[in-house]
Amino acid sequence: MKLTLYDKIAISCSRVVTTGYSTSFSLGIKMLAARHRKAIYAIYGFVRLADEIVDTFFGQPQKEMLDRFRADTAEAINSHISSNPVLHSFQWAVNTYNIDKEFIEAFLYSMEMDLSLKNHDRQSYSEYIYGSAEAVGLMCLRVFCHDDPSRFDRLREPARLLGSAFQKVNFLRDIKSDWTERGRVYFPGVDFNNFTVEEKRQIEKDIESEFAGAREGVRGLDRGSRRGVYLAYSYYLALFAKIKKAGADSVAGKRYRISNGRKTLLLLKALFYDMAGLI
Repeated sequence: MKLTLYDKIAISCSRVVTTGYSTSFSLGIKMLAARHRKAIYAIYGFVRLADEIVDTFFGQPQKEMLDRFRADTAEAINSHISSNPVLHSFQWAVNTYNIDKEFIEAFLYSMEMDLSLKNHDRQSYSEYIYGSAEAVGLMCLRVFCHDDPSRFDRLREPARLLGSAFQKVNFLRDIKSDWTERGRVYFPGVDFNNFTVEEKRQIEKDIESEFAGAREGVRGLDRGSRRGVYLAYSYYLALFAKIKKAGADSVAGKRYRISNGRKTLLLLKALFYDMAGLI
């Protein structure tokens, strides 16, 4: 389908949102085949806007804003147009790549949970991770496998594992802001006033298992998407390794990052591995 000038401008807006909020994901998207990039920018821009409503719009009517955002999203998808450029680019991606409405609804439900649920039990923890991370990964997988539905079916579970691993690493990285600034504890039964080494290790074992299961899924992608996803996988694995080395008290009081120099080395490694067929 030929893009209009407005379509192109809307996708450019989603790209600006993506690059403004995440250098790591932006580099990963640039490593994708050109045919995938516009849709992934559209998905990330949509996700980022919803996340901002629940994470930073304090003092505003967040519930009403999220409800309006949900309604505007549905209207954009159904009518194939929106005056909000980020929602317009997202509806284009949804309608072009047949992205499942269930994934979108699960994501928005997780965002709604952030407005009221501060301490999770096992069920709400699983539901939250599915909507906030796994469902987003599945949206991207629809784009990557648009011309090969059987590949989507094969890679669905590894994609969920990868999204879950990414999100749990985010939870560990963002303990300080989630807990001290927003009062959220995602890990069931954990008290960050007394975060123990054993609790941290149990969480890490869970993440290690998911990264291992996700690796085969990364290998199963076609070349147009494999390199970019592998770069994101490498970034998060490096961040996870850094967090594992830190003490429980340190993780609860500090936000860990990967330096730009380290990111550059991981980028070069991903390029080499891709050219050598080692991914």
